[in-house]
Amino acid sequence: MNSNKSDLAVIVKAKDLCGYIMTVTQKSPKVFRFTFVAKLQNLSLEVLEYLYRANDVFVAKGDLKNREKRLELQREAMTSLKLLMYISELAYEQKCILFNQYEQISLLGTECLNMLGAWMNSDRKRWEA
Repeated sequence: MNSNKSDLAVIVKAKDLCGYIMTVTQKSPKVFRFTFVAKLQNLSLEVLEYLYRANDVFVAKGDLKNREKRLELQREAMTSLKLLMYISELAYEQKCILFNQYEQISLLGTECLNMLGAWMNSDRKRWEA
């Protein structure tokens, strides 16, 4: 997937995850189209949306309102990522996706969670200084 050079690393990784999910779910059995497939695709897009929205919130020194807004968007992205990973586990158990596909989603999702957590910690440390 093409990435803007100015995108945060977590956004680049989330784009990879989203692209992978879109590719994998196209090959899923049609019986799952309106359940697991739709949910996985929507959650992956939701994660990207929250990350972009959080990144677009400019936080000036002492700006508590925007600080809270960014943190809330980061938390929403984290929750959506966790849900996506759980839904992918259910999708695997129901034979909507293959084990190696579930494994790849888990790997990319975990990397996104770790990078998002690091971003949140970096923001917190910068605001405390």
